[in-house]
Amino acid sequence: MNIDKPLLEINDLHVGFRIKDDFYDAVDGVSLTLEKNEILAIVGESGCGKSTLATTIMGLHNKNNTKIEGEILYKDLNLINLNEALYNKIRGNDIGMIFQDPLASLNPLMTIGAQIDEALVYHTDYDDKQRTERVLELLAQVGIPSPERTFNQYPHELSGGMRQRVVIAIALSCKPPIIIADEPTTALDVTIQAQILDLLNQIQDETESGIIMITHDLGVVAETADRVAVMYAGQFVEIATVEELFTNPKHPYTRSLLQSIPQANQEDEDKELHVIQGTVPPLPKLPRKGCRFAPRIPWISAEEHEEDPTLHEVEEGHFVRCTCYKNFHFEEEEA
Repeated sequence: MNIDKPLLEINDLHVGFRIKDDFYDAVDGVSLTLEKNEILAIVGESGCGKSTLATTIMGLHNKNNTKIEGEILYKDLNLINLNEALYNKIRGNDIGMIFQDPLASLNPLMTIGAQIDEALVYHTDYDDKQRTERVLELLAQVGIPSPERTFNQYPHELSGGMRQRVVIAIALSCKPPIIIADEPTTALDVTIQAQILDLLNQIQDETESGIIMITHDLGVVAETADRVAVMYAGQFVEIATVEELFTNPKHPYTRSLLQSIPQANQEDEDKELHVIQGTVPPLPKLPRKGCRFAPRIPWISAEEHEEDPTLHEVEEGHFVRCTCYKNFHFEEEEA
C-alpha cells in the first residue's frame, strides 16, 4: 500500500434502512479519511448515525433491509458489496472492532481464552501452543492482572471493566491496522474509563494503528483524539483537529454540544447549562433539503442557511457544513 494513502477512505457513503416500503438514509453522503497513527473521534447525539457508520465499515448490515452506496476504500479495495468470504478475511485481521456492550458481544457459554483464540484460529497459522501464548500475552497487554486465571473464566465472572478489556484484546488479537471503538467507555465508572482510554492511547502508540472512536462524550474526545468529526442527522457538520474544534468551534451544533458540558471552574454557580432545543428527527422525518439543524435554532432566519448545505473549508483542515455558522449566537430560551 502506498504510504501516502490513508488507511481508510470513505467517499459519499449512503446507508439507508428499509422502513415499510422505502429506504431512509441513516448515513447520508459521508466522506472521511483515517490516517495511520491517528485517533479520529466521531461525536454526536444518539441517533445521529455514528454506530451505523461503524457497523457499515465492518460489513455487519443485513443486505435485504439495507441499501448501501458509495465507497469504503481499504488497500484499493471497495468494501461496499464485497462478498462475504473476502469480508471475513478482513474483519478481525485488518479491521478490529470494540463493541459498545461487552457483555452482549461476548459468548456467555465460551471461556475468555476460547473467545480470543477464535480470531487466531481463523486468521493465523499458529499451532495450539502459539495461540495460547498469544492469548495470554493479549490478556496481559490489556491490563488483566491474572491472565492464566482469566483464560479459563466466563464473561459473567468478570467485572464490566474486565469484560471491556477482553473485548479490546479480541479486537487486537491479529494486530489490525484499523480499530473501531464504539462507545468503549459508556457503561464504565470514571476510574475504569480513564484506564481504558489510557490503554487505547498506549495501543495506538505501540502499533501505530488508526483508531476510529465513536462517542458522545466530548471529555473522552479531548483526552484521546487527534481529529474530530461532528455528526448530526446522518451528516458530518464539522471536521477539525481536536485543538481547533475546542478552541474555535464553528457550526451551531458543535458549539451547542460544547456549551452543554458542565464546567468545574464555572464562575457563575447559578448559571444553567445550555440545553439544545428539540431532538434528532427520526429517519422518515429527516429534511431532505436545507440545514438539518435549522429546526433546533429557529432564531436563525432561512436566508442564513444554504438550500443545499455543503462542507466548506474555513481553515486548513477545518470543514463546516452550511453558512449558518457565520451568524450563530445562543438565545435564551423562554421560561
